[in-house]
Amino acid sequence: MKKKRTIPQKIVAYVLYFLLLGFTIAVLYPIVNVFSISMRPSDRLLSTSLRIIPEGASFNAYKVLFTETPFLLWFLNSVIIAAVVMITGVALASTAGYAFSRFNFYGKKSAMVSLLVTQMFPPTMLLLPMYIMLLKLHLINSYLGIIVIYTSTALPFCVWQMKGYYDTIPFSLEEAARIDGSTRWGAFRKVVLPLAAPALVITALFSFMTAWAEYVVAAQVLQDTSLFTLPLGLKQFEASMSTQWGLYAAGSLIVSIPAVALFLFLSRWLISGLTLGGVKG
Repeated sequence: MKKKRTIPQKIVAYVLYFLLLGFTIAVLYPIVNVFSISMRPSDRLLSTSLRIIPEGASFNAYKVLFTETPFLLWFLNSVIIAAVVMITGVALASTAGYAFSRFNFYGKKSAMVSLLVTQMFPPTMLLLPMYIMLLKLHLINSYLGIIVIYTSTALPFCVWQMKGYYDTIPFSLEEAARIDGSTRWGAFRKVVLPLAAPALVITALFSFMTAWAEYVVAAQVLQDTSLFTLPLGLKQFEASMSTQWGLYAAGSLIVSIPAVALFLFLSRWLISGLTLGGVKG
C-alpha cells in the first residue's frame, strides 16, 4: 500500500506564522498611521510617505493637548463615570444573576424575558424615553444622570451572562460550604464568586467600555463643557471648516490606553478563572 503524503510540520508552522504576521500587521497599521498623523506638522496631514516617523516630527500636538485644552478634565470625567459604571455593573449583575440562577420566585421568567427584550432595541431608540425620565428627575447635565443611563444599558447583558455562568457552577459546592458552617452570603463570596471570575471580568470590561467610548447618549445628556467625557471632548477638535487632526490623533491614542491597560490587567484573572475547577482530583 502506498503511504499517504503528509505536509511537513515545519511548512505548516511557517504558513501559520505568516498568517499571524499578516493579521498583526493589519491590526497595527491603523494604530501606527494614527501615531504618525499625531507626529506630523499641521501643514503635512496628507502624505504619500511610508515612514512611520515623518519629516519634521514633533510631540507638539501632545503638548498642546495637555496644556492648551481641557483634555485632562475630560479624561478625569471619563475615568470617574466609567469606574462608577463598572463597579455598579459588577455589583448589581453579580448579585442579580445569582438570584436568577439559584432562586425560584414569582415573575422570574417574565423578568428574564424582559431583560432579553431590551437587548433587541438599539440604544438610540431608548434615548428619548430615558431623556424624558432624566428630565423629570432633574438629572440632565449631571454625572448621576449619565451613570444611570450607562448602567441600565449595560446591566441586561451582564445579568444574563452572569446568570448563565452561575448555572454551570454545581450547587453542591455551596451546600458543602453551608455544611461547614458558612452562611449563604459567605458561600456566595468565598465559593461562587472566585469560580465566576471569568464572567466577572467580562462584566467589568463590558460595563467599562459601555461608558468609556460612548458618544451619542453623552451628547444629549451633557451640555456643560466641564462635564464632557473624552468622546465629546475630541469632537470639539472638529470644526465646520477645519479639523485639528494632530490633536484628534493624539487624543485618540491616549483614549485607547486605559481600555487596553484594563484588559491586560484583568486578563490574568480571565485566564486563571477559565482553568479553575470546582473539584480537584
